[in-house]
Amino acid sequence: MKESRYKRKIEEDEEIRINKFLSDAGYCSRREADRLIEQGRVFVGKQQAAMGQKVTLSDHIFVDGKPVTREEERIVLMLNKPVGIECTSDLSNPDNVIDYIGYPKRIYPIGRLDKQSQGLLLFTNDGSIVNHILKASNYHEKEYLVTVDKPVTEEFLNSMAEGVEILDQITRPCRVKKISRHEFNIVLTQGLNRQIRRMCEALGYHVQKLKRIRVMNVKLGNLAKGAWRMLTEQELKELLSDFEE
Repeated sequence: MKESRYKRKIEEDEEIRINKFLSDAGYCSRREADRLIEQGRVFVGKQQAAMGQKVTLSDHIFVDGKPVTREEERIVLMLNKPVGIECTSDLSNPDNVIDYIGYPKRIYPIGRLDKQSQGLLLFTNDGSIVNHILKASNYHEKEYLVTVDKPVTEEFLNSMAEGVEILDQITRPCRVKKISRHEFNIVLTQGLNRQIRRMCEALGYHVQKLKRIRVMNVKLGNLAKGAWRMLTEQELKELLSDFEE
């Protein structure tokens, strides 16, 4: 098994591909980085970057003339997002989650919770972590508590578990459990746009409250609404345990 890059410090003179550098810096995905390189918009010093080129942390990387740096300190934290806050880094949006959390360094959310949903939202400054967690083929679990407007029936639970047609596709099979007359627990391994709300609506139900309580091994627990905290070393280790360089 390869050594995870998260179990050691990246050395100053270690060479990595430039698309990985841009991804780890949180600038864009590797695929988008390749596109920028092809368009001639990425430079290493005064030289235009080449596809597959390797760089080190001491190199000066520019995209569209602006420097891109990769912070040595890796930040991963969790927020109990309240209703009304939007998962956007657009600071012109008065409800953006970046201003709400007010963290002193540049971070961005891993995935989304729609404005009317609440609960666990992760943040980082490392693009590789984002790619790892959000990559659909990894089948990472996300768990939710959902309150709906009608009694939860066995038929409804079975339909949700087997898969529902939304957005021109059938959702992946998932685990669903009744909690109370109008509440159920659901564990998904995909993240389609407004997936749970769309699934419920397709079955004649409307979501009244949606709360994410877990992402992989990280649990919301008793974190107060609107509060945030750094992940513990153990939480981070487990979160990235299957992430290989």
